[in-house]
Amino acid sequence: MNNTPSILQKFILITATAFALTTISNVTFAASAEDLNKDAAQALQILYKSSPVAESLSKKAKAILVFPKILKAGLVFGGAYGEGVLSKHDKFVSYYNSVTATFGWQAGAESYGYVVFLMSDKAVKYLDDSMGWEIGVGPTVVVVNEGIAKNLSTSTLKNDAYAFIFDQQGLMASLSIEGTKISRIKR
Repeated sequence: MNNTPSILQKFILITATAFALTTISNVTFAASAEDLNKDAAQALQILYKSSPVAESLSKKAKAILVFPKILKAGLVFGGAYGEGVLSKHDKFVSYYNSVTATFGWQAGAESYGYVVFLMSDKAVKYLDDSMGWEIGVGPTVVVVNEGIAKNLSTSTLKNDAYAFIFDQQGLMASLSIEGTKISRIKR
C-alpha cells in the first residue's frame, strides 16, 4: 500500500492551514491601542510573577517589546500572528505585529506571549529604523529558558536583546520565535 499523500490530501492540508491562518489573523487584528496597552501591561505582570530575572531585566532595558498573545496553528504548513506594544520609560509608544510562517512536521494550535527586552541603544535604533525586524537577523536576541535564566544576572548581560516566551497554552510540539518578522503597525 502506498503511504504517499495524494493530491487531494495535500490540497485539504493546504486549505485547512490557510483557513486556520486567516482565522488567526482576523481574530487578533481587531485590537485597539487601548486594548493592546492593557493586555501588554497585564502580560508583563504575568511574566514578572513567573520570572524574577525578567523583572530585573526590565529595570535595565532601554525598551520592552511586549506581545501579550500570539496565536499559532499548523498542519504541515503553519503560522503565528499577534500584535504588541513597544514600551520606553514605562510608556507605550508604538505598535507592532509578529508574523511567523512555518513548514514541517507540525499539527495543532496554541497561544503564548513573548517579551523582548531591548538592552542597547543599537537594538532600539534598529527596531525604530527598520521596516521590519526578523528575529535572527540584526541585533542578537537570546531566548531565555529556565537554564539560561539561572545563570543570567544584570552583571552578565552582554547581548542586545533577551526574549522570554510565557503563558503557553494549547497543543503543539515545538515553540520558537526564530524567523519571526516584527513590523510596525498603526493604532
